Amino acid sequence: MPIKIISDKCSGCTKCVQACPFDVIEMKSREETGQPHPRFKKIAFINEGCNLCGACEPECPFDAIEITKEEKKPRVALDEYKNIWVFAEQKNGEIEEVGLELLGKGRQLADKRGCSLAAVLLGDGVKGKAGELISHGADTVYVMEDGMLKDFLDEPYTAAMQYLIEKYKPETVLMGATTIGRAFASRLAARIVTGLTADCTELDVDSSSGLLHQTRPAFGGNIMATIFTEHHRPQMATVRHKVFKPIPSDGSRKGEIVEEKYPGKFTSLSRVVEFIKDETQQVNLADADIIVSGGRGMGKPENFNLIKDLADALGGAVGSSRAAVDAGWIPYSHQVGQTGRTVAPKIYVAVGISGAIQHQVGMNSSDTIIAINKDENAPIFDIASYGIVGDLFEVVPQLIKQLKD
Repeated sequence: MPIKIISDKCSGCTKCVQACPFDVIEMKSREETGQPHPRFKKIAFINEGCNLCGACEPECPFDAIEITKEEKKPRVALDEYKNIWVFAEQKNGEIEEVGLELLGKGRQLADKRGCSLAAVLLGDGVKGKAGELISHGADTVYVMEDGMLKDFLDEPYTAAMQYLIEKYKPETVLMGATTIGRAFASRLAARIVTGLTADCTELDVDSSSGLLHQTRPAFGGNIMATIFTEHHRPQMATVRHKVFKPIPSDGSRKGEIVEEKYPGKFTSLSRVVEFIKDETQQVNLADADIIVSGGRGMGKPENFNLIKDLADALGGAVGSSRAAVDAGWIPYSHQVGQTGRTVAPKIYVAVGISGAIQHQVGMNSSDTIIAINKDENAPIFDIASYGIVGDLFEVVPQLIKQLKD
């Protein structure tokens, strides 16, 4: 193995066991392993599940862990890949906000890198929207139109992006961590043999090398990991809606629109039969200025009527924690958090939500956070702008009454 325990140095102190996030290190008797020592009775043993993360090496006080990593060579000629691309998602011929947000961040990265920023627009009859992408920061817009691209389908969209990437060789490709982005970003990365970092919350770039710093929550949001794609191109990352802000539209900006045609015929094993609108949301959760969310403290599904009434009184949308969704009290489309929506409203009201880190990841960018919880030690109060410690079934009706009077 490229990682080994130096027998003469290992004291059996167990610090490496405590540091290993994957539980692949254990202590064994030196007598059992045939590695006797005049002072130490135990020795660390690393099983084959080790992925060489390196967490154990700096924790060893005796320098008894040795990691040898194989030097990798780039799979492609890195200098052939240039510029930053943003996949501009569209639905029903309208540009989705997440694409404009990525153009805003992409503009910063491209300016720092000293390169061009391009948007990719797939659809049917969408060429007229290219100017909107230019006004929001794109220097070039690659437009591919086809009947098979009108509505999102995995295979045609993947084939179209693969063709464009292999033809123009972008250095970086950014996509939204939306239903569409998540559906085909991984498929695309596998097709072009590159890495993909999902659900990034921050991006930066090395101005000289172009190496993309892709930061995302890991281990349930307990740490922030910065990931690099050193040996493959393009570098690919998906980013959640509302993480970045779009730059103001500038109608005077000039850019190039490049029309592309797919050289073959698109095929798909699936087809769009019908779109069924989610009638449970009167206000789009992702775009709402005010969101009222309920959690486990609501007790049962009927009590979400309180959340709806408060949201209606405020003119806002209804959200929820994962616990409420898992309990079947409210549809998944309302879920806010690491495995749900990322939102950034002007006002976020958390009712009966303890505020675990997984929920905070999805809403801590809100301008004002109001927490209502009977547990004064609930983590949600650590990030709340205002907190009310009390029984939500007493507090919320009073708030609704005050708002309606």
